[in-house]
Amino acid sequence: MLVGSAGAVTAAVRARNLSDQPARFLIDPQDHIRARRDARDAGLDVIGFYHSHPHSAAEPSATDLAEASYPNHLYVIVGLAGEAADVRIYRFTGEVFEEV
Repeated sequence: MLVGSAGAVTAAVRARNLSDQPARFLIDPQDHIRARRDARDAGLDVIGFYHSHPHSAAEPSATDLAEASYPNHLYVIVGLAGEAADVRIYRFTGEVFEEV
């Protein structure tokens, strides 16, 4: 998860993966709640999420779109399909991802 305030990410918080599928990620709800609580206590918010696409481009997949549930949050996607990592940032509007 990405923690910060409007216009600035100040920390990236890791979460455990509860998925039993190697190409999927399911954030542990306890980690999610803890990150939100810790951010709030520091006067910050969870403002987004990050994940990688090990075998594809740094573009939102159909699964990313289907599972996105936080409008106005940032989504950082790291594509690892090429020789160098490709990092892109998107904002989820509630309907689509728009590249920032």
